[in-house]
Amino acid sequence: MKPHAPAWAWVALAASTTLVGSYVGLSKLLVATFPVFLLAWLRFGIAAVAMLPWLKRTGAEAPLAPRDRKLLFWESFLGNFLFSICMLYGVKLSGAVAAGVVMAGIPAAVAVGSWWLLRERVGARVWAAVACAVAGVVLLALARPAGDAASASAAASAASSTAPSTWGFVLLVGAVLCEAAYVVIGKRLTAQLSPRRISALINLWGLALVTPFGLWQAAQFDFTAVTAPTWGLLVFYALAASMVTVWLWMAGLTHVPAAQSGIFMVMVPASAAAVGVLLLGEPFGGVHALAFLLALAGLLLVTWPGRASTRRADKQRSA
Repeated sequence: MKPHAPAWAWVALAASTTLVGSYVGLSKLLVATFPVFLLAWLRFGIAAVAMLPWLKRTGAEAPLAPRDRKLLFWESFLGNFLFSICMLYGVKLSGAVAAGVVMAGIPAAVAVGSWWLLRERVGARVWAAVACAVAGVVLLALARPAGDAASASAAASAASSTAPSTWGFVLLVGAVLCEAAYVVIGKRLTAQLSPRRISALINLWGLALVTPFGLWQAAQFDFTAVTAPTWGLLVFYALAASMVTVWLWMAGLTHVPAAQSGIFMVMVPASAAAVGVLLLGEPFGGVHALAFLLALAGLLLVTWPGRASTRRADKQRSA
């Protein structure tokens, strides 16, 4: 394992997860227009056309082995297809607050998965960063505007039905496990394939998996009712979600251990909250500030060079 990843790798991971969180609010506008499976089908289809040049194998890459093909399928099935379904329907059944609390478990799930499956050494600093990430996201999820009658009414309505809330929680836990598998499998794939080709191939698998459901909903959908701005927003969402964020993530993951990269998942709910505060006018209080400080502390614990890395860098400069 490399002593310390280059700075651009950390930036790529942070940019990827921040972009994911930022377009969460935009996707809510799209879900109000398109059914879930149709939206996913259009997203994968638009991205597949844009990423056609990325499918070509470079001279430095070996042909796909059977093991790589299996990993690409599971990467797409778990990280693209199943994660989207579990998260969207989990939020619908349990609400955004429950989703935020459960998502706090992603860094811990990634650390355990990388230790168990990849045999990566997970040091005390990484576990401390996981604790900061979990605490920060839990604070973000539990910070609710005081005196919000609509929120109180929605909470009372959700509490009146036990079954939907239970199933919603189960789906959200499934989404966390899918995202952890996405990071761990992605780390193995980056050892064999370029980030761009991984992005294109798993997007094709996502398109193949969702096509039957997308065609079913497309047959009942009135496409003429969709406005031009909504189509523009769909194109942006498709390219950002399937192309840019995946490429940035895989590029950073090439140089960063999976356990450390999982900490950057804290940026998803954090950036979503920032968009809500800065663009949607949602309140920002002391709890939010503390949550962001905890998230920053976790990222610094992971990215700050250790003593061994500093000594190696000094030796290289002196040589």
